[in-house]
Amino acid sequence: MAGIEIPSTDPVFLTVIFGLHIPLGLACVAMGAIAMLSEKRRGRHSKFGTIYFWCLLALFASTTFLSLMRWAENYHLFILGAMSFACAWFGRSALRHRWRYWVRLHIAGMGLSYVLMLVAFYVDNGKQLPLWKDLPHFMYWLIPLAVGIPLIVRALLWPPLAGARARVS
Repeated sequence: MAGIEIPSTDPVFLTVIFGLHIPLGLACVAMGAIAMLSEKRRGRHSKFGTIYFWCLLALFASTTFLSLMRWAENYHLFILGAMSFACAWFGRSALRHRWRYWVRLHIAGMGLSYVLMLVAFYVDNGKQLPLWKDLPHFMYWLIPLAVGIPLIVRALLWPPLAGARARVS
């Protein structure tokens, strides 16, 4: 379909893919990006961050269902989805419970959840994407991590973090 290979013609699989999984994935990418790029305070950041979290939960639920339908081919996508959602849960819990160093834990958890979500996308679809299809398979894992982790580290080390922590606490 549109040059992208769909691994199953099962009507239930296709309904979940096109009716839930793809729209939820797009929502996660957009809501997560808006939250990350918004000023870190109540309002836009927390609103879009909350939407990201709940969309990611629904995305993980659809991933679980789709993985169970084709376990031998997709178990690694289930693991990536579980890790992504676990990181988001951790980041949200650090914020909600105000753990020690909660700001850094929140940034690390939510940022890593976003990166792992992108890893899952590229691992599953990279072989069909322009430019990506010419890369060796391990690069589908490596590139999102190589871009995302330094950005998370930058956010953790960025000087305004100390000021944000003092204002929000």
